[in-house]
Amino acid sequence: MRLETKRLILRKPRMSDWKDIMEGAGDLNISRRTLTIPHPYKKSHAIKWLKESIKKWDSKKAYAFLIELKEERKIIGTIGLMHINLDSRTAETGSWINKKYQKKGYITEAKIAANNFAFNKLKLRKLNSSVFSDNKASNNVQRKVGYKLEGIRKKHLITSLTKEIKDENLYGLFKEDWKKKLPKLKKKLNKKIKQK
Repeated sequence: MRLETKRLILRKPRMSDWKDIMEGAGDLNISRRTLTIPHPYKKSHAIKWLKESIKKWDSKKAYAFLIELKEERKIIGTIGLMHINLDSRTAETGSWINKKYQKKGYITEAKIAANNFAFNKLKLRKLNSSVFSDNKASNNVQRKVGYKLEGIRKKHLITSLTKEIKDENLYGLFKEDWKKKLPKLKKKLNKKIKQK
């Protein structure tokens, strides 16, 4: 299974993707803004993550889509649907993108495809996302694509890299709100793509 947008392909991980994963996740700023990505990020980390992601994908417990830039045939990040609960019809989302490809609308484009898959194919009714409160870029992306802040867990997380204690912002997006947001979001994204 793969999802396709104007500039991207979202697809299942392959073991041969380890170099691109290592390059993107190896950036210190990516590690700082995530809970579980270690630094330095080695080949062994990428291989382990790929193996686990493929296993979860095959069991339909989670979908870690690799974001492939069509133009370069390169993996530039990941976007995942985790903790899928088909009884309550919810899942959690998370993503990162290689520093070289940030601020170009790629993560928004990938989120549109992943959210549509979650709501239309998996028939979920709500997506959840948690972000470090001080991660301005990720908080902005959540709001931009329609997620609403539902709460803040004070001093809830300890980062694996710096051992800092961080507040966690909890966001939620309901299917009905996504349907309202989607046309405007697509229009903005198309405008941004044309300007490039």
